[in-house]
Amino acid sequence: MEKLMTSMHNPPHPGIVLREYLGDMEISQAAMRLKVSRTTLSRVLNGRAGISADMSLRLSDALGTHAAFWSGLQMDYDLWHASRRRRPRIAPFHKAARKRVE
Repeated sequence: MEKLMTSMHNPPHPGIVLREYLGDMEISQAAMRLKVSRTTLSRVLNGRAGISADMSLRLSDALGTHAAFWSGLQMDYDLWHASRRRRPRIAPFHKAARKRVE
């Protein structure tokens, strides 16, 4: 998994992708249709806030996409940035003995 994260490209913030989906629609109009504040949507579009599960569902309803598409974009973005930060060294867990259930 570590090698996958280090070889991944820098994914765009989901707000950039959302901006493409919205096209020429005004931010205030899109916010009203999503039933969120203009500030909330603006923060997402400008990369200052992420896309929550709730926002993923709203975008799914409004744009006809899957909610997993938006949450997946956010996860890819977050994981890539987390993989670039300094983290403490973590020792692996030892495998626990499996109990047989009969």
